[in-house]
Amino acid sequence: MAIDVAQTIAEQLKVRRDQVARSIELFDAENTVPFVARYRKEVTGGLDEAQLRTVLEQLTYLRNLEARKETVLNSIEEQGKLTDDLRQKIQAAVTLQEVEDLYLPYKPKRRTRATIARERGLEPLAEQILNQDLLTGDPLAIAARFINDQVSTPEDALAGARDIIAEAIAEDAEVRSAVRDRNRREALLVVTAADQAKDERRVFADYYDFREQLRKIPAHRLLAINRGEREGILKAKLEGPDDELIRAIQAYKVSNPKAVFSEQIRMAVADGYKRLLAPSIESELRGELTTTSDDHAIETFGANLRQLLLQPPVRGKSVIGLDPGFRTGCKMALVDPFGKFLAGETIYPHEPQKRWDQAKTTLVKLLIEQGADILAIGNGTASRETERLAAEVIAEAQPKVPDRELAYIIVNEAGASVYSASDLARAEFPDLDVSMRGAVSIARRLQDPLAELVKIDPKSIGVGLYQHDVNQKRLSETLDAVVESAVNHVGVDVNTASAALLSYVAGISRRTANAIVKHREEHGPFKQRADLRQVKGLGDKTYEQAIGFLKIPDGDQRLDNTFIHPESYPVVERLFQHLGARGDEKDLPARIERLRKQSNLGQLAGSLKVGELTLVDILDSLAKPGRDPRDELPPPLLRRDVLSMDDLKEGMLLNGTVRNVVDFGAFVDIGVKQDGLVHISQLSDRYIKSPFEVVSVGDVVKVRVISVDKNRGRIGLSMKGL
Repeated sequence: MAIDVAQTIAEQLKVRRDQVARSIELFDAENTVPFVARYRKEVTGGLDEAQLRTVLEQLTYLRNLEARKETVLNSIEEQGKLTDDLRQKIQAAVTLQEVEDLYLPYKPKRRTRATIARERGLEPLAEQILNQDLLTGDPLAIAARFINDQVSTPEDALAGARDIIAEAIAEDAEVRSAVRDRNRREALLVVTAADQAKDERRVFADYYDFREQLRKIPAHRLLAINRGEREGILKAKLEGPDDELIRAIQAYKVSNPKAVFSEQIRMAVADGYKRLLAPSIESELRGELTTTSDDHAIETFGANLRQLLLQPPVRGKSVIGLDPGFRTGCKMALVDPFGKFLAGETIYPHEPQKRWDQAKTTLVKLLIEQGADILAIGNGTASRETERLAAEVIAEAQPKVPDRELAYIIVNEAGASVYSASDLARAEFPDLDVSMRGAVSIARRLQDPLAELVKIDPKSIGVGLYQHDVNQKRLSETLDAVVESAVNHVGVDVNTASAALLSYVAGISRRTANAIVKHREEHGPFKQRADLRQVKGLGDKTYEQAIGFLKIPDGDQRLDNTFIHPESYPVVERLFQHLGARGDEKDLPARIERLRKQSNLGQLAGSLKVGELTLVDILDSLAKPGRDPRDELPPPLLRRDVLSMDDLKEGMLLNGTVRNVVDFGAFVDIGVKQDGLVHISQLSDRYIKSPFEVVSVGDVVKVRVISVDKNRGRIGLSMKGL
């Protein structure tokens, strides 16, 4: 009997079956998650984006499960070994693991000791041993009947039969399940040093002699141990209740202790457990836990990435991007408020050239004469030395431009070098060298983090936890979904967006994104959303999925700068008639707000012939036309002076920017060379299970210095009581 997919997913999400069933119908009709989440709320009963992604993931898993069952059943049937009982067990299985356990005895495999024993004609002896019906007789004498050209002694016959029994026990689905569950609950992961010489920096010293219950090991710790094993520094093994399990399996398999072959069964169980079952279960459990840890690390990376992508843009400011360096100098790129590259050169303020004054003069001139407002400094090599230069430049330039507020900021440059060497960067800036492109990227990611960061492989953006150690396919899929979600949450100006940004809009492929940009270049800006139907290769389905997320700020149709889908424009016209408005009144947002507070939206939706959930979204868009959800977040922390670790004192209060959030706390940039750590125990006055309950990447927070270790470059911070 096939699984009721919709019911199974509904129970997991704790929602109604019909919500899931209708969502599945939408996905089967090739609708995207962002489109369904925003524009099909009436159909799904208001399932949010996270729930819909879970529906899609579980739908894929359960359909793969059903397909695997069919394959397994066909394989066993072809072997002539499919019984009604086995068929029912396979059909009733609810996980792939259960299916594989049931299939294991019938799965084609390489030649094993059991295979060889069968080839030697010893399977009848193994069956006789397992029957346990002989209560008298000499086991060796009975085994002697099976001596042949390939079996020379009774002992050889018994050993071969035990090999067959050992494999059968190791492949018994019920036995495997029981052993797996017991080890999952009780086993310890025991870690020792394999080769300390390979660990010059003693990164893995905490694990040279380490043991912890498998079920209690946090994700970051397991990933660290896995990495240490891969690098040959650590050695890890599972330590479970092996002796107890062997005795339990022996008791389960020896149904008649008085049978002459009962001891042979006990021997086969012990051998099968140690040689086959225990290593197999250890591999499964380590893999299972690694998968769970991978998922947790990927989830952490995704949460941090989303917050980084959704950092508020710095609008209307010309920015000087600085890609710091020592020997090769600092690349300096000036971009206008729209991100257009204006000028660039290399300065050499640091060792070995030490042209400090010359570099300062150049930057002061750009700030004053070119109208630059902010210095954006990449956080790589020589960043803190360059920060000191920026502070001096601002101090000198500010009195000469009293009407402007000059500042600098340290920008996370992770991935800038990846972008600058990419085909996309070469196409954007064919005449600039790689380093100068990096400086442009640093400047632009301050002006509009989302628009710039989408040009970079998400894995190269440094907000992850062991991102190079986890399942790379799963990581890529998850991070792409995070970027897609962020882009569609913000929306895209179709007349300024790069092809890289457009390619993350719901329904739009890279080819279609390039076609939109090409059409824009050849025919000029789009005047209204309907014009996108003229783009070559952009069909009706793509238009339906994407158009609500594509905005035209200065177009012919005011609604084209909102999240209102064109399919709902007639509803808006009926709403305007209800309000006695044309839609271009300056007080329209205020009137919409009053309507939302005073009206029965259910009745209003009925009169306008639209679903209530859709009406709520329409009113929200009309109340805040052209809204960018990022603008509601606090702006980035700009600085004018500089600190060093020598300036830090315990008890000092500082403002900082959260750079990364991990299981054990948050790393905060407080304006010195080393980010400080706010341990999870110092994040809040209340108990929290996860740092994400309190902070996110990009948050500007107030912290108190609680420890400074200059030798190890470690700064302890606290947010308690602040």
